[in-house]
Amino acid sequence: MKAVVQRVKSASVKIDGQIHGAISKGLLVLLGVKDGDNDELISWFANKLVNLRVFPDEEGKMNRSVLDIEGEILLIPNFTLYGDTNKGYRPSFSKAAKPEISKPIYEKLLAFLRANNPLKIEAGVFGAMMDVELINDGPVTVIIEKN
Repeated sequence: MKAVVQRVKSASVKIDGQIHGAISKGLLVLLGVKDGDNDELISWFANKLVNLRVFPDEEGKMNRSVLDIEGEILLIPNFTLYGDTNKGYRPSFSKAAKPEISKPIYEKLLAFLRANNPLKIEAGVFGAMMDVELINDGPVTVIIEKN
């Protein structure tokens, strides 16, 4: 699994012009699932997301997590994170897991986050065309990947 995690002042996702999910201060997480990923990664990934220290403390140092600041998370499925651009100009998505693998993993991660954290957790819809809007905070963007 791979995630691009952005610290945001706010973020939302629209599907067919309608807001499907929106958060205020917190994390926008674009999540990709690759071939070979499985349910064993879910708790590790959820723990990493909620404890990732990317929010400033009183001294301006990144020492606080989304849990610490009682922030929110917007989780968006995004298979294009595994786009390989080493050859040619059109990305190859051969490393991305097929929907029958990636959709259940995405949905289980979402359910795990919601069941095990007091945070507001919003989400996109797997396979939908989505418009994602955000106001970056910083900007602070990190990549989390677990092989």
